[in-house]
Amino acid sequence: MLGMNTAHLASFSRSAFVPFARFSLFVIYFWFGVLKIAGVSPASELVQQLFDKTMSFVMPFDTFFVLFSVFEILIGLLILFPQLTRLAVSLIFLHMFSTTLPLVMLPHVVWQAPFVPTLEGQYIIKNLLIIACALGIAAGPSPRRSGLRPREGGQRSARPASLT
Repeated sequence: MLGMNTAHLASFSRSAFVPFARFSLFVIYFWFGVLKIAGVSPASELVQQLFDKTMSFVMPFDTFFVLFSVFEILIGLLILFPQLTRLAVSLIFLHMFSTTLPLVMLPHVVWQAPFVPTLEGQYIIKNLLIIACALGIAAGPSPRRSGLRPREGGQRSARPASLT
């Protein structure tokens, strides 16, 4: 890749972004969900603290934790299927909402000083990358429009990609 010119790098990046982003999100969600179910997730204590503060009246923590783990695994699996992108991205945004709550609900855990996050805070703030990947995937070509190619000005050509 060091010898690639700018046009080739841009072309490679466009073609590689969505598959790599899908795979990356799969790894993150599936792996972290499995760690939770296996009882070895380093995020367990943080999840427990947030649960105690927000949802302890709804169900027992053990039940919630298993459901939350399965939810993460499900997101990881769904993002692999282009026809399920809308559902997967919607679930990612729901998950991101819940995982950013500690920034305001548990400030003593995620901030050591104003604008100085703890390790847990950094872990949460890095979720911005997950949001960026999800947005990039959602903005990519839809499986229903896979035969359409962008034209200048952002309009799509009705001709299949092989004919343009």
